[in-house]
Amino acid sequence: MPALTPDAVRTATETLSRLTDYLRDTPEPKQALALAEPLLDEYTGLPVQLADALRALARAVQEHPDIPHSLETDLLVTELRTAAWEQADQHTLHYVLDDLRALHASASGTEAEHGPCR
Repeated sequence: MPALTPDAVRTATETLSRLTDYLRDTPEPKQALALAEPLLDEYTGLPVQLADALRALARAVQEHPDIPHSLETDLLVTELRTAAWEQADQHTLHYVLDDLRALHASASGTEAEHGPCR
């Protein structure tokens, strides 16, 4: 696996920004839900991944020998961990996709297609 770089992460955030722009253009609901599905997967979606990344960053900062152990450091690490918990609480958003699919299907008179959620 190639080394992770800030540019690689920036590319991922740019892709997310493109998705946001696309969704603002009011695409077909079926396509919009399909594009959002990987973001909200209950195991690998953004809330879970961001929470894990924030916890890992907190641990890296706290355990690095060059970072001074101080009250300020402890407070910043606590903020990262709090943010991680708040993100992790959003893991249930994948259920919203199923409900939106069902709502769209009932409005259009078709059977709801279920993705890998639930």
